[in-house]
Amino acid sequence: MIRILLHGACGRMGHVIAGIAAADKETEIVAGVDAVGTSYADFPVYASLAEVQEKADVLVDFSNAKAVDCVLDYCVEQKLPCVMCTTGLSEEQLAHVAEASKHVAVLRSSNMSLGVNVLVKVLREAAPVLSAAGFDMEIVEKHHNQKVDAPSGTAVLLADTCSDACGGGYEYVYDRTERREKRPVKEIGIASVRGGSIVGDHDVLFAGQDEVLTFSHRAYSRAIFGNGAVAAAKYLAGRQQGLYDMQDVIG
Repeated sequence: MIRILLHGACGRMGHVIAGIAAADKETEIVAGVDAVGTSYADFPVYASLAEVQEKADVLVDFSNAKAVDCVLDYCVEQKLPCVMCTTGLSEEQLAHVAEASKHVAVLRSSNMSLGVNVLVKVLREAAPVLSAAGFDMEIVEKHHNQKVDAPSGTAVLLADTCSDACGGGYEYVYDRTERREKRPVKEIGIASVRGGSIVGDHDVLFAGQDEVLTFSHRAYSRAIFGNGAVAAAKYLAGRQQGLYDMQDVIG
């Protein structure tokens, strides 16, 4: 049985992960941590990591960027593997993740869903072939009207995947309204749509001469991210120090 310490337990994703872990015979949430500090399931929820008494095999963090540094320090101190699901990290925090991974196993991903990470794997193969054939690359991402950042972390992940697979050097363009020139070859356009209750849609378009190939991913509920987080926890528990991502989980 994999014992999980859930950080960000009272948030929407915390509730989702709690339900998924409860239904999984291989996992158990032994405690939660959230500033709210309100227990809603059969495990205690503490207001801070310092209050946790239960022993865990892995920590799953789905909170906010402000808490990441404390989480990493705690995991290093406790020698506890960490699944870092929180996005929007600064360059300094990414460096902190890398430093922490020298001491404990840390798995970080911009998107925890199985489907998106399979898409990343496919794009690594497809992008170089299509780019060499003269196809232009564009990304369109759509999210609910409560999302405050743009573009999404997943859109950037997909753009980075395509750029890196093609040797790098691509410019990301988010707005062409001030430009009066034809599209450069080494460019990836990223467009953001915000509206309604869209959980998350991502389209990667390869536009060539007389044909367009589109790779799409649609998220219909947050459960896909919770499933990925639990799968990552099961993979990471017992691993040696190092920096991992969801590509390691899917193999």
